[in-house]
Amino acid sequence: MSLTQRLEELVRACFTGIWIESHEHEEALLEIAQLCHAQSWRFAVWDIQQGMKLAGLEAAPLAADPLAAIQVAGTLPASDQPTIVVLVNFHRFLQGAETVQALTHQVVSGKQSRTSLVILAHQVALPPELEKQFVVVEHALPGRRQLAEIARGIATQEDELPPEMEFERVLDAALGLTRYEAEGAFSLSLIRHGRLSAEVLWEQKAQLLKKSGLLTLHRGGESFAQLGGLESLKAFCLRAMRRQGEANPLLRPRGVLLLSPPGCGKSQFAKALGRETGRPTLVLDLGAMLGSLVGESERNLRQALQVVDAMAPCVLFLDELEKGLAGVSGSGDSGVSARLFGQLLVWLVRRFTA
Repeated sequence: MSLTQRLEELVRACFTGIWIESHEHEEALLEIAQLCHAQSWRFAVWDIQQGMKLAGLEAAPLAADPLAAIQVAGTLPASDQPTIVVLVNFHRFLQGAETVQALTHQVVSGKQSRTSLVILAHQVALPPELEKQFVVVEHALPGRRQLAEIARGIATQEDELPPEMEFERVLDAALGLTRYEAEGAFSLSLIRHGRLSAEVLWEQKAQLLKKSGLLTLHRGGESFAQLGGLESLKAFCLRAMRRQGEANPLLRPRGVLLLSPPGCGKSQFAKALGRETGRPTLVLDLGAMLGSLVGESERNLRQALQVVDAMAPCVLFLDELEKGLAGVSGSGDSGVSARLFGQLLVWLVRRFTA
C-alpha cells in the first residue's frame, strides 16, 4: 500500500496523530500535497526555517517556534474538509514537557476540528507520553516501476537506454536507493558512459552503503572455479537460487548455515555465490549494529534488514554469526543480543514464508 493510500485511510478514519518515517521528505511532501489536492483537503507545512505555510493564508506570527506551530495548528479556521498539518523534522523538539503536552492536547482536540498532525522524520522517536496517540507509517523506498520511470525521465535519448535485458539489470542495481540517490546515479552513468550502466549504480550503491556503516556491498571477482571442494554445497545453492516457479515455493531453501574451522572457505563461498547467480552480495556485520543508546542496536538492525528487503533478490552474508550473538542468553548486555536475535529470527521467518 502506498503512502497516499495509507494516509487517506487514516485521515478519513480521523486519526489525528500520524508519524511518517521517511528519508525522502520532499517526495513525501509532494505525495501528501497531491493527495490533499485530489481530495480538496487543506494542507499546511511547518519547518524550523520557513515556519508555517498554508495555502491561502499568511504565515502566523511566531510560527517558526515549535511550540507556536502546534498552537497555530489548533487555531486554523474551521472547515468542512480535513486539514493535514505536516511538521518536518519535529522529532528534534520532543524533549520539552511543554511541546509534548501541546501535542497531546492538539491530537485530542483535532478530532473535533478534523485536523491531523503529521510528523515527518527519518526515524521514529516518540516519547512515552505520545506512543498511544500516534500511528506510524513507513514511506517505502521506490520499487522497480518507480525506478524505471525515473530512469526514462533522465535518459531521454533513444541511445541512452540499454536493451531490455540490460535495463532490467540496471533496475536490479538501483533497488534499495532512494529516489534522490537513483537520480544522481543515473545521471552519473550518463555523464561517464553516455548511457545507463549497472556498473555505475553498483559503484554508487557500494559507497552509499559504506556511508551508512550498517551494510557493505561486495563486488569482487570470486567464482566457484577458484574454490576447491564443496561441490555438494555449490550444487545445492545454485539449484535452490536458480529454480523458479515451483509448485510450492515454501519448499524452496532460502539459506544455509555454514559451520567449520577457520580457513575452510566459508567466506569465499558466500562471496562467490552472488557472482555465480548474478545477485549482489551484502555483508552484514552484527558487531556494527551495536549502539550506545537504548534501542539503537535494534533500530540499526531493522534499518539494515529494510535495505536488504529493498535490494532483493540478493545474497546476504552474515560472517561470524555466533560471535555477534554471543550474549544471546541475556547476561552481560542487558538483553541486547537476545533482542537482536529475536528480531533476526522474525525477519528470517517472514522471508522464508514470503
